[in-house]
Amino acid sequence: MAAITVSGLTKDYGHFHAVKGVSFEVDEGEVFGLIGPNGAGKTTTLRVLATLLEISGGSVTIFGRDLKGEAPAVRKMISYLPEDAGAYKNMTGRRYLEFISGFFTPEKDPGQLLERGLHIANLKERIDDRVETYSKGMTRRLLVARALMIEPKLAILDELTSGLDVLNAQEIRRVVRAQTQQGTTVLLSSHNMLEVELMCDRIALINDGRIVESGRPKELKEKYGASNIEEVFVEVVK
Repeated sequence: MAAITVSGLTKDYGHFHAVKGVSFEVDEGEVFGLIGPNGAGKTTTLRVLATLLEISGGSVTIFGRDLKGEAPAVRKMISYLPEDAGAYKNMTGRRYLEFISGFFTPEKDPGQLLERGLHIANLKERIDDRVETYSKGMTRRLLVARALMIEPKLAILDELTSGLDVLNAQEIRRVVRAQTQQGTTVLLSSHNMLEVELMCDRIALINDGRIVESGRPKELKEKYGASNIEEVFVEVVK
């Protein structure tokens, strides 16, 4: 069973057509990249899949659940990390993760969720400081921990390593990859083409609300005679 099947998806805002018949499929357990320039419709697509926006047309199924009719069931299976996500600044990092873990009682052990979140965040002694004192990168680590600690069937991650330095970004990518080995499917969006190439099993390029190319990074580089995915990106969307 496919993790995600998107067929002819459209999303309109009045007379503005943000997504114009997007179709793609994500296999269970893979990291799938949805990339494109600003305003291409990728964030709107992610928000639809995260059940934050209603579908205008077409269909989406997530692990066999129809998004239109079974949104509450879909929400129980997914975790969404938007690029502009924030945490409660007056809480400590530990208290924030405790707060999040409490939402999943009794389905999951909140103590185990918290320990997993602390491990992923890896903020050491700073975990007991208020979030308002954190750097952007530290806050991002906390938010990634929040997204992955619940072991979702599907993690939708928009600009995964935004604000992180090279070492922290590398560690977060390792954590996400390890999560896929435990059964989580990842839908990733990023402007960092190196990250896309390192992380993704397959990618789809979206431009002007439509999928304009898709495939494995290696296959796309060969098709366009490119040395990296950034060159493919530029060639496809120019």
